[in-house]
Amino acid sequence: MKLVIIEPLGVEQEKLLKMAEETLGNSLEIVYYDNRTTDTQTLIERGKDADIIAVSNLPLNKEVIEGCKNLKMLAVAFTGVDHIAMDTCRERNIVVSNCAGYSNAAVSDLVFGLLISLYRNIIPCNEVVRKAGTKDGLVGFELEGKKFGVVGTGAIGSRVASIAKAFGCEVYAYSRTVKEIEGVNFVDLDTLLSTCDVVSLHVPLNNATKGLINSEKLSLMKKNAVLINTARGPVVDSQALAVALNQGKIAGACVDVFEVEPPVAEDHPLLSAKNLIATPHIAFATKEALVKRAVIVFDNVKAFLAGKPQNVMK
Repeated sequence: MKLVIIEPLGVEQEKLLKMAEETLGNSLEIVYYDNRTTDTQTLIERGKDADIIAVSNLPLNKEVIEGCKNLKMLAVAFTGVDHIAMDTCRERNIVVSNCAGYSNAAVSDLVFGLLISLYRNIIPCNEVVRKAGTKDGLVGFELEGKKFGVVGTGAIGSRVASIAKAFGCEVYAYSRTVKEIEGVNFVDLDTLLSTCDVVSLHVPLNNATKGLINSEKLSLMKKNAVLINTARGPVVDSQALAVALNQGKIAGACVDVFEVEPPVAEDHPLLSAKNLIATPHIAFATKEALVKRAVIVFDNVKAFLAGKPQNVMK
């Protein structure tokens, strides 16, 4: 059996391979690639003899998967699998396991880092103080007492809701499945959008959530409201969000995800929008989270080899 780690997983190579050895022993051959490519033929060449491929958020299309003739399992070092040609995997009975849970703390941390940066004008404050300026025009807002909306109450959304409560926010949630979470008011999406001062998105990307936040939904939000997207880029209509920001229909936005993986084109509408903080899809990427992720990847491979696959995506 052969495992191909087809792209770097964010952990130093020596440490990563040692982790693999500790979990998997000598049960299979391991090949590691220390650079990332999106070239289809190169990816096929890398994976052509692999029984198992470990991949992070590198897109694997139908052609790549069909070109990897021996492929039996994809160990996806990511929560979502919308970058994988899942229909092809199903047709070929390829097991796809994900790494749900590894970035719960990391993503939640960044949600509030972004929000506080926006609320307290931290980026312009840093610039002003280096130019011998003052706080004039930079007085911000407190989180306490704000109405905080969470869209999607999976592990990350639920954690964000708990942190929001700790800040003294009044927390609202919208989710496909209503849960019993103490201190969280479950409402429909339109009510959440029209009520909350902060709206944080935590839904997967699928047919139901693509374009979920469009011009119509943005028009429901309050003029002082802030939108945070650390979920998936296509959940939000970027052009509609840029218009809402530039026309002052909402007060600000924090965006970690776009329609494509960074680098994002310089002419992307959000990059010239007012009152927006952008980060390059880094919410999941902390030293601790990437190690947690590698542990889950190799545990998933071990379970598959034992005939008891886990974290399987359908």
